[in-house]
Amino acid sequence: MAMSDKPRREASQTNPQKLADGPGFDLDRAIRSIVTIQSSVPEDAYTAQILGEQRTGSGVVIRDSGLVLTIGYLITEAESVWIARSDGRVTPGHALAIDQESGFGLVQALDRLDCPALEIGSSSEAKVGDPVVVSAGGRTRSVRATIVGKQEFAGYWEYYLEQAIFTAPAHPFWGGAGCIDRSGRLIGIGSLHVEQVVSPGGQCKINMIVPIDLLPPIFDDLLAYGRVNKPARPWLGIYSAETGGEVVVAAVSELGPAAAAGLKRGDVVASVRGEEVADLADFYRKVWACGSAGVEVPVEIIREGRAVGVRLRSADRAAFLKKPKLQ
Repeated sequence: MAMSDKPRREASQTNPQKLADGPGFDLDRAIRSIVTIQSSVPEDAYTAQILGEQRTGSGVVIRDSGLVLTIGYLITEAESVWIARSDGRVTPGHALAIDQESGFGLVQALDRLDCPALEIGSSSEAKVGDPVVVSAGGRTRSVRATIVGKQEFAGYWEYYLEQAIFTAPAHPFWGGAGCIDRSGRLIGIGSLHVEQVVSPGGQCKINMIVPIDLLPPIFDDLLAYGRVNKPARPWLGIYSAETGGEVVVAAVSELGPAAAAGLKRGDVVASVRGEEVADLADFYRKVWACGSAGVEVPVEIIREGRAVGVRLRSADRAAFLKKPKLQ
């Protein structure tokens, strides 16, 4: 499975699949829980060049108090956040929490939102072949889809899910979209638009959904601390890709550990702590098994046909990011 170049901002136009009536629950009430999230990021923010200074996506109201669950990259380093209902009413919000491991983000409305909270479901109970609705708010921005896969996902930005949800057809407004099961419950949050190879000559566009079951174990920490209260994973600042059965450095993050250690585009990651790297997911697991952020990570790379040993002093990714400001 190959993914698109990066988490992209929303497409400007779409022709989503029209929803038939009678989805098995009150569809109109459910999609009233879906809101638009707009955020502004300072031009000197660490993620500004990668994710943009102006970001737009969706979120799902999960508490009557106006607490919104979204995808974290929409609000990372945001200095202002606005929440728009389907009727156009706009409310200021605060980027309350971001979890780097799951990818979830929480936004708190700073004024009365008056949107119903969508019931939380169980992503583990969802099966391949189950029908779902993926919604970015309103019927014209909602797509009737099918779960086409539940499997591990490794993202190029040092991100890994043991079991992500994949749905088709792809929703063009995927970032933060709510994935709703046949009972009208939230089972995931849209993260990416990816492409799945279905034949030697063809590809199928699908969405990667972060499963909702990752939220309950971390929810209280996110509300209390803005992040999960445990040591951060070691971060290397490497953007990697799988090419020809090898893990290849596609780029390094400026000022990150990999850049400081001299890693370059085109380097092939051969091993971590002397253990051969099988694929991208295996690379991440081996790095994270070294300890918490700050631990030294010995890596062997292949550069121009020669093996080179490199010791990277890992870091906490969050230390490079601007903290959200209360509006």
